[in-house]
Amino acid sequence: MQAKGNVFKYGDNVDTDVIIPARYLAIADPKELAEHCMEDIDKEFIQKVQPGDIMVANKNFGCGSSREHAPLVIKVSGISCVIAETFARIFYRNAINIGLPIIECPQAAQDIKDGDQVEVDFDSGKIRNLTTQKEYQGQAFPEFMQRIIKAEGLINYINEN
Repeated sequence: MQAKGNVFKYGDNVDTDVIIPARYLAIADPKELAEHCMEDIDKEFIQKVQPGDIMVANKNFGCGSSREHAPLVIKVSGISCVIAETFARIFYRNAINIGLPIIECPQAAQDIKDGDQVEVDFDSGKIRNLTTQKEYQGQAFPEFMQRIIKAEGLINYINEN
């Protein structure tokens, strides 16, 4: 399984309230909810993001509340993968549960710039910056997590098995 796309780069401590502001949590439709993804720190994100694009951030991505809405709106917006130095633990698990691939790789997170084109191989954890031709070794998912992501989330995985 692979992802390839242009990068949207963010810094440290991007919390769930920034990913999806609490004022929109009453919206039930995931596509309508995703229209507000990242709007408090990147007003143009939702107009610029294309299916397959990749989000990159520094430390502690997804900190804050435990809401599952945060990884969901990232996925529904079109982002195919999030790369970060570190993820908040609850965000990490919620991302897997909804089928959003995320990879921890400090060096890639530090080096990759906004607008770079990046390719990720989820089976090996290899990250390749096609803009700079640099390669990085991220943390590959264990087999059972790969099956959950391929099924587009835990509920689908359980229903299929």
